[in-house]
Amino acid sequence: MYRYNEAVQRMIDWAEAGLKDRDKNLTLLNMSREVGYSPWYCSTMFHRICGVTLKSYVARRRLTQAAIELRTTRQRILDISLEWGFSSQEAFTRAFKDEYGCTPANYRRNPQPIPLFMGKDVFHPWQYSAMHKTSQEGGSDMSKSELREAKVRVEYIPAHKYIGIWDKDATCYGTFWKHHDCDQVCGIIESMRDKSHPVVTPHTAGWYYVEKERRYFYGFGVLDNYEGSVPDGFEIRSLPGSYYLVFYHPPFDYMENNEEVMARVEELAWNFDLDKELPDQSGISTSARGGSRFQWNEKECQCYQRHYPEVIGYEVLRPVKLK
Repeated sequence: MYRYNEAVQRMIDWAEAGLKDRDKNLTLLNMSREVGYSPWYCSTMFHRICGVTLKSYVARRRLTQAAIELRTTRQRILDISLEWGFSSQEAFTRAFKDEYGCTPANYRRNPQPIPLFMGKDVFHPWQYSAMHKTSQEGGSDMSKSELREAKVRVEYIPAHKYIGIWDKDATCYGTFWKHHDCDQVCGIIESMRDKSHPVVTPHTAGWYYVEKERRYFYGFGVLDNYEGSVPDGFEIRSLPGSYYLVFYHPPFDYMENNEEVMARVEELAWNFDLDKELPDQSGISTSARGGSRFQWNEKECQCYQRHYPEVIGYEVLRPVKLK
């Protein structure tokens, strides 16, 4: 069943790689040649799984990239129009206004949060796992022998603000998106990337406590002096500077090992004993001689989650303060 998702993910990856390439004609026929399926199959499966046609997907992704350049560069609007495949500045302006409700020139002068159309991921580790299970008598059990044990280090995050959605029912990433439109929320966050905090970056999610129960939030950090706009449906909160214990696993293969790595890190994070002596790579210990150096600081600060499997790996950050 999930082979369809795998095939469509290959189609998406092919289209994404060619968004800015003028010589790469992103048509169904060319895509079918690239991925080895008929144009009819490509069209049917792409629309069924992505919810849009290939033509619409490419057009909206190019608009998204153009909007980012309007916000973050001083290139002429005409040059941006042609760079992203529009025949003229007028054609770009019409498409931009239809998608976002304002002209490119107005958006550049007053860049408000807009729902950018994000690239899609339709093939996930649990689907990969279901397709590629090996019997216990067989081979490698998903390369788990190459994984490492989760570790802990200490990090300080200065005072900042956080713009996000704090869900009172969701307990993790998966349940959060049952209550919210992933494309809409992520698109808005991406449209504000240039305002984001250098440490609490876009799509840094995490947990907070409601009556001693962990609940999930999603959004991005901004500097402590941020006074700009807050998107509809989001709120902004101020958070003090704090030390954090960072429970982590280094980069890993997302498709093969995501579930195992997350389980290892979260097992250590949520069951960690602050009285343990567990130095990090810098030599900073999580406990002082004769007793614990830290105590949890989760009433004042929230726990963060960093999930960039093949860049930094997986991290869960729990706030602490010195005794």
